Amino acid sequence: MIIQAADSSTVSDILRDLKTFTAKAIIQKLSDDNLERYAENLTKFVVAGKPLKRIKFYKVWRDGNQAKLLYSNKFILEKLNYIHYNQVKYGLCDKEWNYKFSPATNYADMPSLLEVILLSLW
Repeated sequence: MIIQAADSSTVSDILRDLKTFTAKAIIQKLSDDNLERYAENLTKFVVAGKPLKRIKFYKVWRDGNQAKLLYSNKFILEKLNYIHYNQVKYGLCDKEWNYKFSPATNYADMPSLLEVILLSLW
């Protein structure tokens, strides 16, 4: 994800809030579906959170982040390409725009599930 903090927020604040919101949504979805195929995932989240006093039930995300300062257009393009091609690398699709959660669909001017502000580096 490429983000910029505005106002009094920091990138850490944004990532913390994103992880909190998505973790709750993931657990809710897995619990609501009540499908046996998701039970293993819920168990993994419980096991990950058990040794931590601050975790009550589930730990979905790893601690920390890997925020990088985007210092040049070349570096930004490198990171953008990484985001677009990562799902291809791991075999989730054959082309970066064929993965329905990829922002590459926005850059290919295709229908997308994500609202993305396109970067113009030229």
